[in-house]
Amino acid sequence: MNNNFKYDLKMFIHDFDPTIFTIGFLEIRWYSLSYIFGIIFGWYLGKKYLKKIFNTNNIINQNSNDIFDDLITYIIIAVILGGRLGYIIFYDLTYYLNSPTSMLKIWEGGMSFHGALIGIIITCYIFSKKHGLNFFHLADVVACVAPIGLFFGRIANFINSELYGYPTKQSWGVVFPTVDDQPRHPSQLYEALLEGLLLFLILNIVFKFYRYKEGKCSYLFLFFYGFFRIISEIFRQPDEQIGLLFNSLSMGSLLSILMIIFSLIIFKKTR
Repeated sequence: MNNNFKYDLKMFIHDFDPTIFTIGFLEIRWYSLSYIFGIIFGWYLGKKYLKKIFNTNNIINQNSNDIFDDLITYIIIAVILGGRLGYIIFYDLTYYLNSPTSMLKIWEGGMSFHGALIGIIITCYIFSKKHGLNFFHLADVVACVAPIGLFFGRIANFINSELYGYPTKQSWGVVFPTVDDQPRHPSQLYEALLEGLLLFLILNIVFKFYRYKEGKCSYLFLFFYGFFRIISEIFRQPDEQIGLLFNSLSMGSLLSILMIIFSLIIFKKTR
């Protein structure tokens, strides 16, 4: 496809720099800030939401602020380790087995949401047992604030020209010059709107305006994230090293189907 095609269709040409600024050896990138913003806003709301749950359930022997302050530290570690291990196992295991030292090179990219999710679930379970807390009290709060980080993360993916979509002739197509000269679906923005903004609104409306029930926000998060991710994967270019599984499903879609199944199991058990 030539440059005239891009000009004639007046497609948006991506020219964002992933690096905000550099001071000596220190490089500040949008992707790093997305994690920081997600943690800060999630931390702020999470403390308020956990306090509300404690008040609703008459839990007066626990300090919600101190508990969430401790939990957020474990969650940060879980996101990094779980996200990295998830990417290695789900997306490129053969490569990393042949090059084990590359497992530590997180700065080169390679994080999996589903891996981070598993890490967070395990962390919340261990933390709840250690402190004598209800697992779903913690999981529901994390579910309500997690879309904030997802929103910023997908915006950062767009800035980095990664996780882009299939070629398209739609007027909102975006040309990523670092990839090729074809206009493509900005699938990162689709995910930011669906998995970030819309999911946040759904969960927070349920949490704020409906009677709180243990596990409700957790299974709603699993269900709607899985559903929205499957929709987004329709437009998203699959990972080159994997392609489509069974000639029809991306790895992200397959893992999201499992999320939906688990959400239905939790729904049944919590009822």
